[in-house]
Amino acid sequence: MGFLVRNTGLAPVVPTPPAVADMVRPTEEAALTPPGRADLRVEMLVEEGAPVAEGAPVARLREAPEVVLVAPMPARVGRIALRPGRKLTEIVLFREAAGDSVTHALPETGEPGALRALMQVSGLWTRLRQRPFGVWPGPGDRPAAIAVMAADTRPHAPDPGAALAGAEEDFARGCHALAGLTDGPLLVCAPAPVPGLTGVRHVPVGPRHPQGLAGICLHRSFPARPEHPVWDIAAEDVVHLGRLLATGSLPQTRRVTVSGAALTETRTVVCQIGADLRGLTYGATRPGPHRLISGSALDGHPARWLAPWHRQVTVLPEAAPAKAPHWFLSALTSSARPRPVIPTAALDQSGGGALPVMALLRALSVGDDETAVALGALSLLEEDLALLDYAVGGAPAPGALLRACLDRVAEEAGA
Repeated sequence: MGFLVRNTGLAPVVPTPPAVADMVRPTEEAALTPPGRADLRVEMLVEEGAPVAEGAPVARLREAPEVVLVAPMPARVGRIALRPGRKLTEIVLFREAAGDSVTHALPETGEPGALRALMQVSGLWTRLRQRPFGVWPGPGDRPAAIAVMAADTRPHAPDPGAALAGAEEDFARGCHALAGLTDGPLLVCAPAPVPGLTGVRHVPVGPRHPQGLAGICLHRSFPARPEHPVWDIAAEDVVHLGRLLATGSLPQTRRVTVSGAALTETRTVVCQIGADLRGLTYGATRPGPHRLISGSALDGHPARWLAPWHRQVTVLPEAAPAKAPHWFLSALTSSARPRPVIPTAALDQSGGGALPVMALLRALSVGDDETAVALGALSLLEEDLALLDYAVGGAPAPGALLRACLDRVAEEAGA
């Protein structure tokens, strides 16, 4: 992986084979998993072996029973894995081609409460993400602003504009509905203003990474605070909200790119949420060991299922295990001081021209939460510092330092 530095931000170069035509590729298995590192306590609404329709609730949150997790396809429940305390690990579903789908009754009024109830019972509420801290919003929360992400600068990310093509009316309907959930602005983050869309604030996004990430856009335009939370949502999900309000049926699909050096072809597929990564890559992997990653090469993690907020799958060759060094050399290395971070142009550009990179790194490294918050840490998540992680190449990673800072601030704020 190399870098091409131009203007603000970087253009990460991740090897991948030539792309083929877009395809619809539902997998035979899918799973509902918690977002990120969240401990999600749930109450199951179905049992193993039960048939479920597409969009039917299969579990609800114990702390917020109004919010449900729904089946992303007509299926039969294959396995329910819960940790102690009814914390969700995964709910595995097996697709049934002849199954039904759920249609919801549309609200008779445009009241925000009615829209909230529809979003929560349909499963759309779990596609929102709240900053600070990167959690699902509470059922009664009201954000200071909402950011609609119609841009994504991760390497090989699907073009959000493709999801808007031909769905401009649904997108406008969804944006109008979301605007009623906040007293502040509706921010549409896109390279150029969306034609025909009124009543929103356009946030311009450049072509370099990480400018197309929600955290960077919010840091520049509407920073998040515990007392003033901000939500973000993908433009494709806003299109689905508009379709839900028009038809009563919520699409459970997602445009996903499948890329990486361990493939024979790069794919853009339309699949169900929580799709099986093995099914998405079937027939396209090169011989030999490889790693399946949910997310991009920069901010993804090894997984079996597509994570709730991810729109990429990356397949990388498995590196040969390195020979273990002599025990004495290991002792000397582990006892040495952490390597210093040297300011470079790449390091400065990894903040997208918005973050004071060295000052933020210094504050995170020494645990100075007050300074980190003043520099914009509350608008960020680990994905927003993933490029910085790569540019630094050290330990501990800046993303891990940021998460530790956010956890401490959340504990102090009682969030």
